[in-house]
This record gives sequence, C-alpha cells and structure tokens, in this order.
Amino acid sequence: MAIKQKIIAAIVVWFSFMKMTVAQSGADSLPAASKWTFHFQATVIGQKHSGFRSLYRGDNSLADSVEPTAVSLTATLFIGRKLWKNAAFYFNPEISGGKGLSSAAGVAGALNGETYRVGAVQPQVFIARAYLQQHFRLGKANEYISDGVNQVADVVPSRRITVSIGKFAIADFYDNNAYGKDPRTQFFNWAIWANGAWDYPANTRGYTEGVVVELIEPKYAVRISTVAVPRIANYHLMEYNVHAHSETIEFEHQLRIGQRTGKIRFLASGTYSRAPSYQQGLQAVANKDTFLLNVIRGLSENTSFGGRKYGLGMNIDQELSDDIGLFCRLGWNDGKYATWAFTEIDRTLSGGLAIKGTKWKRRNDVVGIAGIVNGISPDHRNFLAAGGYGFILGDGRLNYGHEAILETYYNAQLNKFLQLTFDYQFVNHPGYNKDRGPVHVFGLRGHIMF
Repeated sequence: MAIKQKIIAAIVVWFSFMKMTVAQSGADSLPAASKWTFHFQATVIGQKHSGFRSLYRGDNSLADSVEPTAVSLTATLFIGRKLWKNAAFYFNPEISGGKGLSSAAGVAGALNGETYRVGAVQPQVFIARAYLQQHFRLGKANEYISDGVNQVADVVPSRRITVSIGKFAIADFYDNNAYGKDPRTQFFNWAIWANGAWDYPANTRGYTEGVVVELIEPKYAVRISTVAVPRIANYHLMEYNVHAHSETIEFEHQLRIGQRTGKIRFLASGTYSRAPSYQQGLQAVANKDTFLLNVIRGLSENTSFGGRKYGLGMNIDQELSDDIGLFCRLGWNDGKYATWAFTEIDRTLSGGLAIKGTKWKRRNDVVGIAGIVNGISPDHRNFLAAGGYGFILGDGRLNYGHEAILETYYNAQLNKFLQLTFDYQFVNHPGYNKDRGPVHVFGLRGHIMF
C-alpha cells in the first residue's frame, strides 16, 4: 500500500476511535474558543545579482553575467477545524510559481527561501499540508493558545503529548527560531532560516508525510518523528519503507538572561534513502558511469538502497532587549552520501540580529543582519572537484573555499496586512569555489498576510 493510502487509513481509524471515546466521556470540560481558523498569505520576491569574476562555469553554476530579474510567487490558504476535545485537522492548499536566479543553483546557501529546487515553472496548485493533530493530557493545568496559522484558538493542557499525522513540512515542527525562520517575513537565505546541514526529508516543494510526536512541558519540549523521503534526489514523489525513511529528534529548553527569555534546541537526524555515496560518485566519474551520476543529480532513480546520513544541529534565539534579538545555528552531517532533499551543505555556522524600528518611530518594522559560513565534507569536495554534479552545485571543477554569505534586510510594515522588504546578500566563494565571485544579490519582497 502506498504511503498516502496508509496515512489516510490511519487517520480514518484514529478519527473513529476518538469520536467513540468522546461520545463515551460526556460533555467537554474545556470548551474551545473557536471551531475554525482561516488565514491567507501571498508572497512575491524579485531578485537580481551583479556580474562577477569567473574562471570557468559548469551546468550548475550561478551565472557570472547579469541575469534577468528572477521572480517567485507563493500563495497559501491555511484552514483548520476543531474535531473533538484537543483535536483538529489542518488543510493548506497552495499555489507556487516563478524561478530563482540560475534556476536556484550555484550557491549552497541558496538565495531565495521561497524558490524551490526547480527552474522556471508556471504557477501550480497543490496540497501543501493535510494533517490531524491530537493533544493528550499529562497534567491538570491548562493554557490558552490563540488563533494563528494552523492553530485553532483553544484551551489545551499545559503538559501534554501532541501527535501530528499526515502531510506537512517537517521544518514546521523542528529548528524553530524567533528571528531566523520565515523567508516570507525575515531572511531570504536558506542557510539562515533553516539549518543548512540538515538535509531534512522533503519533496521538491518542501513537504513530506509521516508522524511527529511532541512532549510539551512548561520549560522544555522533546520532539521525535518518522517520515517519508524522496524516491529520487530532489523529487516530488516520496517513499516510506524499511530501507527508506527519516527520523529526527529535538530537545528544546527555555533560556533566561535576567528578565530576557530565549530558547536553545539540540537536533539529531538519521536518514535512509537511495542516495549513493560520494565515493561511489568519484568512481562513477572515473568510469564514466552516467547512470549513477544522473542518480546523484536527481535525474534517475537508483535501483538499490544504501544511503545513511546522520546529522546534528544546535539552534539558539535570545531576546537582548525589548527591540533586539540574537540568534545562531550550528550544523553538521557526516557528508558521506549525496545530498538528497535540501541543499549541499555538510557544515554550517550562522548568526545574526533582528532589530525593531522603535528608535525611529517604526515599531513594527524590522532590520536584520546575519552571516553564514558553509562547508562540505572531504568526500563531497573531491566529488565536485572531479567534475561531479549534485542537484544544486557543480562548476565542473573546484578550487575549494568555504562559502561565506552576509545578508541584511529591512522589513517595513506598511499596514495591518502588507509588508515590503528590501534585501541584500553578499556571497563569497559561491558553491565553495575560490575561482568564482564574489556576488552581490539584491531583492525586493511583498508579503500579504491575514
């Protein structure tokens, strides 16, 4: 049975069981504040980059000449319905289209978080999320959760186990950060709004299917999940079986500096997939094995399994004052097997500040500034230097250097619903190549949310 059929069957069984349980237990003692939630977002991003020094280029290089403006569009409807006590179903139709600079290739810390790993595409409608969420009580205390994106306003247990099952983005639950998380309102760069070294399981648009279980306590939380992985690198179809699956666990704890709050998170992941190793890729380059090279590029389906990628991450956000917040991330994966879902980063360090505009009487505006240093494993490095290609990188050669990126933005709140953002990124050694760059990237973003 296909994974989608299994998930649908599990949801139906769970729905029937919980409906019967509620009927037996009598009236709700915790009435919901709302039965429905509706929200909508639309984001348009336009980007352009400068020409730059380049000694050579390959199939996946960032264009060294000035490209036409690259424009992306996403629009999402967030619908939620309370089902029974402490349970809700969330459903998100979405439309996306447009393109990234050089088809979102050539920079490991990719430049537009709203551009998926595809070239120019016509706008397409699809189901981004469809999942059931159930809270299980662990204590007597309650807390009120206000209406929000994929959150029905409700009174829920303060101490609880929360189970989410269905289709979602795994990054919805993990690696959260108050100041560097959302490319629709904060930083554009992939390696700032997410841990770049976490090759998190997702289809081409960023979604997967599976189960997430969370233990929520007042001062800490623990999350664990098992989800499907792409059948082909950077592919829209997913699979889940004994040879293909991904597990993630995260521990989150509250921080406090004086009266200022923050959080620290530790993440570990393990993924089994059809990804070949970079050592196999090197042999394929030497033997001119185009089939295996196409597997690594995401152009062919591997006939065997074997990819086992492990990773670690740390994530901190901390309020420094009423108007200033600090954040940083540290990430690592073993770098032995080909990148399969997110981007070609095996080691990453990022950090920055977000500053509200209170001082200049624009309290809802935000200025952000952040820096990133990305790296790859020796095996990955040797593969690219030999002329190999992933689905993000490949200049045909490689004079290796760490990829370093500086990003700054100004997000202006024009009214209750509309934001306009000016963004600048400086990229040194794009694609880890000292023979190319640096690059100046300019962006403009419009965002509507209600």
